Formats: sequence, C-alpha cells, structure tokens
Amino acid sequence: MAQPIRVLVTGAAGQIAYSLLFSIAKGDVFGKDQPIVLLLLDISPMLPVLDGVVMELQDCALPLLKEVVSTDKEEVAFKDLDVAILVGSMPRRDGMERKDLLKANVAIFKSQGGALDKFAKKTVKVLVVGNPANTNCLIAAKSAPSIPKENFSCLTRLDHNRACSQVAIRCSVPATHVKNVIIWGNHSSTQYPDVHHCKVNMAGSDLPCFEAVKDDAWLKGDFIATVQQRGAAVIKARKLSSAMSAAKAICDHLRDIWSGTPEGEFISMGVYSTGNRYGVPEDLVYSFPVQIKDKSWKIVDGLDINDFSKSRMDASAAELIEERDMALSTLAV
Repeated sequence: MAQPIRVLVTGAAGQIAYSLLFSIAKGDVFGKDQPIVLLLLDISPMLPVLDGVVMELQDCALPLLKEVVSTDKEEVAFKDLDVAILVGSMPRRDGMERKDLLKANVAIFKSQGGALDKFAKKTVKVLVVGNPANTNCLIAAKSAPSIPKENFSCLTRLDHNRACSQVAIRCSVPATHVKNVIIWGNHSSTQYPDVHHCKVNMAGSDLPCFEAVKDDAWLKGDFIATVQQRGAAVIKARKLSSAMSAAKAICDHLRDIWSGTPEGEFISMGVYSTGNRYGVPEDLVYSFPVQIKDKSWKIVDGLDINDFSKSRMDASAAELIEERDMALSTLAV
C-alpha cells in the first residue's frame, strides 16, 4: 500500500468540515488505495467539539485512515503537509464592514501562509475555501514565497456545480450530461457563469447549451442570477450556509487535481491570473476554465469571448482588484 499522505482541514469543527471529513477519510478524493493522516485545526475554544469529531472518525473504522490529529497549533497542523484545505475563516457578522472582514481574514491567511511556508512540503497543494476565498488565497500564496503560486487554488467548483445542475434541470438530463460550463472571476455575486462553451448530452448527442435549452433570455438572465445568488438563497432557507454542497465541491476539486480532468473537458478553479490570455489583470486569484494533468492545472486558452461575456468578466476582475488592494493595504499596516 502507498505511503500515507498528510491532509489538513482548517475550521475542522465547523459544518463544512463535518460534511467533508468522512468522504476524504474513506477514499472518495485521493483514491481507494491511498492511506490518509488527517490533521484537524481549529481555534482553542472549539477543541472540545473537535474531540467529538475525532471520536466519530475513529468510530467509522475506516481502513484508509491511519491517524487523526486535532490541534489549535499551526506548527503541528501544517507540518509536512501534502494537502491543505483552508476552510476556516472569519464569517461576516451583522453590521460588519467589508474592510473589517477583509482585515480579519488577512491576518488569518497571512499566518496560515507563513505556516505553510515554514512547515509544509514545498509540493503541498493548497485549496482555500474560507471567504472571501479568492483574496484569502492570494494572501496565503503571497505569505508562502517558497511554495509555487501554481500550488494554490480557491474553490469556485460549488458555483460550477450549481451552474451544471441548473442547466441539467432545465434540460431534464442528469448533471453528468452537462460539461464545460465556466465560472469566471470572483466567488461572489459578481461571478460570471458562462455557458457559451457548454455542451449538453441529449439523446446521445452533445448539443451546444443554447441549442439544448432553447431559451436565450433565461440563460442570459435568470440562470446567471440564480447561480450568483444561490449561496444567499440557501442561507435564507436553511439559516445556515451551504455545507453539504460545499463539501461535495471540495471533493470534486481535489479529486480532479489528484486524478486529472477527462480529455476534452474543463472545470472551474480560482487560480493565479498572471500570464493568462483573456485580458484578466495580473496578480489576482481569478476563476478560469482549467484542465488538469499530473496534478498541474493549465488555463484553457483560445475560447471565444463575446462582448456580453467580456463585460461580466471585467466587472468581477474590478471587484477582485478592489479586494486585493484593500487586503494588501491592511497587510502593510
């Protein structure tokens, strides 16, 4: 059997982690023959809750789970990591200004980036989930200069899955019959769900999405708004943020990094924008269509971008520039 890989989940006492840990530990993400050492990090007041999570993982009696370590210390949690899943972040509270939220998260992700730099393997794959995910990812990457920026990504797979599902429901096909949707930009309400390159398998044939759906007004209107605002809709209904679907998206994202994307298909990930060919400003973490091979992603080049798409891509980039500059100004203080 292979050597165990060391996988960190932060915010490990939270509800996303609770939906996530079982899937990782039983082999759904890194493979059915890949042993796992799970490292669980949370803040000190959450350690009693984390003890309960550890008990449950032990009680699952999973053959691949070789060890579980729960801690509130970064030097323990980040040591010799192969994978870091940074879920924990400061949530936005009532009355909190956006700049205050950014400031609190800059402190968290500067510290965790520094811990990655100091303690983790230089080959570590880092997935940032905690919001604002794109900017938190950028801060973590900048705070870990010895780790390649290509090793950092942020989660827009949940938005990607939401877009696939909406198209599938509209076309009365399984979600697996929808491929090559794109989420451009920020994991926020400015994100742009783009189906101009999407294909829908109907009756055995791959049709362009606009041809399959046969409702351009919906695809350019309510579809986009539904995906952009889905997180808020879940919170309104559940009084809690998305957890089960977020955990599933984390699993999809990491499985694709580990195993690669199918030939001719691409998925959405927030990655470092420098060197892209779509006119997105440099030095951002921006969601692009990517293909993955040998654990390395590559932005899909050469897709035609019309004016409708370009304006929405630019709007999301403008928001990310504003977030980045605000975050970097607090980093400098």
